[in-house]
Amino acid sequence: MSVELEPEQSGLGHGFVPFPADRAAEYRRAGYWLGRPLASILDVAASKWPQRPAIIDTDRTYTFAELDAVAHRVAAALADLGINPGDRVLLQLPNTTQFAVALFGLLRAGAVPVMCLPGHRAAELGHFAEVSGAVGLVIPDRATGFDYRAMATRLTQSHPGLRHVIVDGDPGSFVSLSALADFVVSPDAPNPPRGTVDAALPALLLVSGGTTGMPKLIPRTHDDYLYNATGCAQACQLRADDVYLVALPAGHNFPLACPGMLGAMTVGATTVFTADPSPESAFALINRHGVTATALVNALAKLWAQACDWEPVRPKSLRLLQVGGSRMAADEAHYLRKMLTPGLQQVFGMAEGMLNFTRPGDPVQIIEHTQGRPMSPHDELRVVDENGGDVAPGDEGELLVRGPYTLNGYYRADHANAESFCPDGFFRTGDRVRIFADGPLAGHVEVTGRIKDVIHRGGETVSASEVQEHLLGHPAISSVAAVAVPDQYLGEKICAAVVFSGQQVNLAELNQYLDGRGVAAHSRPDMLVAMASLPTTAVGKVDKKRIVAQIGAQ
Repeated sequence: MSVELEPEQSGLGHGFVPFPADRAAEYRRAGYWLGRPLASILDVAASKWPQRPAIIDTDRTYTFAELDAVAHRVAAALADLGINPGDRVLLQLPNTTQFAVALFGLLRAGAVPVMCLPGHRAAELGHFAEVSGAVGLVIPDRATGFDYRAMATRLTQSHPGLRHVIVDGDPGSFVSLSALADFVVSPDAPNPPRGTVDAALPALLLVSGGTTGMPKLIPRTHDDYLYNATGCAQACQLRADDVYLVALPAGHNFPLACPGMLGAMTVGATTVFTADPSPESAFALINRHGVTATALVNALAKLWAQACDWEPVRPKSLRLLQVGGSRMAADEAHYLRKMLTPGLQQVFGMAEGMLNFTRPGDPVQIIEHTQGRPMSPHDELRVVDENGGDVAPGDEGELLVRGPYTLNGYYRADHANAESFCPDGFFRTGDRVRIFADGPLAGHVEVTGRIKDVIHRGGETVSASEVQEHLLGHPAISSVAAVAVPDQYLGEKICAAVVFSGQQVNLAELNQYLDGRGVAAHSRPDMLVAMASLPTTAVGKVDKKRIVAQIGAQ
């Protein structure tokens, strides 16, 4: 059911938690925040390097000047449609140049993109539309066999606030993105509001991996996200002659701004998009375009490394391979450096903000045995015990963070914010870490586990409680626990341990049911285990450790 917001509740600032004034002033004094809109990345690049290739896919290449011009036309067309500054628009496009065209068109129009992923379905998109108060949706016509227009039809019926649907490809009854790109801008038309954007307000909304319930929306301001992109480009020593490959879904924080496409643009580097990250396709693309940098999740990086044993062509030009998304063992890091490139960079971070990198030129011991050190000198990290007290230097505990590019609250999520943030503004990451206190690894972070109940599946962080909530809607299920099971390729699989109340159903039938509920494919179980009852702890909670042990024994 759609919930209509009252006029005073529909503005961009409603439900946004800003940076405290004292910290904001400090970040401006330090030169991290420039007061510029995020779209100024393209303004500067088009001015400095107009004829340099900006974005490339299998069908098109745009120079920075060409991307600047088409983004201006799209922005004007969006304003002509009635999309106003501050309006939220769901952006769900696969990895093509049109993702960048739509993103910068929205930013130039002053709209706020909600960065959906191609795998999200009606359940997630409806939730994002309701929370954000989105007025529009940008989708492909079809991708990987799925008709996004049919989903959009259902969404607009259940969420009447979604008044604008823009389609890359055959639009059907909706608006064509190509038509917006060809919009004729009148000489008398006012320019899109590039210079009037409040840089302290959200530029875009990222999607959380989710720890409880549906994914939350992460507001990233113009100030903090511009710093995120430029700071990461500096930490990675990205240069104008680099070529960055977007192999992960482009709407993810990692390939978008860590440094990703946006960071590449800050130094004039070229970005190549691929929707097929398989070794055969990616290796050929890397060698065709001379790709020097890319970001992968651990499972995909391992697959690429293994493929070097059978693929006739290896990636020759890679100098920087960023790997993150789940903990990496030292022997895995060594294997990736041996097979793909010595220039491995371990990355530990989150869409909520804080990022840690190993750096180019770091000793092998740091690269293979740690997840790096903070990106910014103003990142603040605390490691605490279960009572919230600081642990001794070098001991393990939960990581708390705050800094110039870490959020201060999820968007319109008061309950989640009460649980996720300390009174002094530190964000509870839910990750168990230790920070080395002395020796050659001093100041570097090692991820040792997690506290929040999530499953890291193929680079996606899946909320176990969200999976459980959907499964409990099935009439044949009386209780369920979603647990992580180690997997060679995905890192972790989703296993549903189920107590049936009636006739049992198989995994295919269960996932068909979830598909009908509009659940994203990456949030559906890979395994189904029927149990007579779920084991519990001494205090009556479901004992997931025992469930995993029983599954392993079977």
